[in-house]
Amino acid sequence: MKIYDVTDPEFIPYGRVIKGYDLTELLEAMKDTESPLDHTIYVASDARLEALPIFKELQDGVYGECPIELGYCNGFNRALNALEYHRSSEINIAAGSDAVLLVGKKEDVTADFHYDTSKVMAFRIPEGMMVEVYATTLHYAPCVSGDEKNFRVVVILPKGTNGELVKKPDVKDGEERLLFANNKWLIAHKDGGQDPSAFIGLDGENITI
Repeated sequence: MKIYDVTDPEFIPYGRVIKGYDLTELLEAMKDTESPLDHTIYVASDARLEALPIFKELQDGVYGECPIELGYCNGFNRALNALEYHRSSEINIAAGSDAVLLVGKKEDVTADFHYDTSKVMAFRIPEGMMVEVYATTLHYAPCVSGDEKNFRVVVILPKGTNGELVKKPDVKDGEERLLFANNKWLIAHKDGGQDPSAFIGLDGENITI
């Protein structure tokens, strides 16, 4: 599939590039985070990264002083596997190399919560660039770019996002079926290797790049 850049106009419905922040310390600190060569890992909140001055700058400036968590998704991935969304924007920063996001539009999810994967688009985040992924954008784990062996991507979300649910709502027909974690609604592909409790609703190819 064609891979666009986040600076291309095609990215406008999905998110925006954020400028004006000095990410030097954060990018340097990300070099010490684990990044596997055969799978991905996700850390919602990293205390060392959150101790950097940029944490409060982004909390105040990008999230309007709402509490946030700063962590990362690192490793190796080339497949779609699932799509998720939040009630809030997510900030991603490519650290150490370019990374690719596979994204879709929430408006294309059907009334019975299925989504045609042929609508997915791919966007490259250049190394060192920060982007906002809108709450209306379906997304999941980043992918490696080109021949890169792994990736490191900073992930910033409202505090508590992706934490474990106390109890999943007992709703059989509503959107609540997709609720997979705190502030996380997930639609999985049957070949995506997701938890058996995940809602299978991605129709079509499990896209790989």
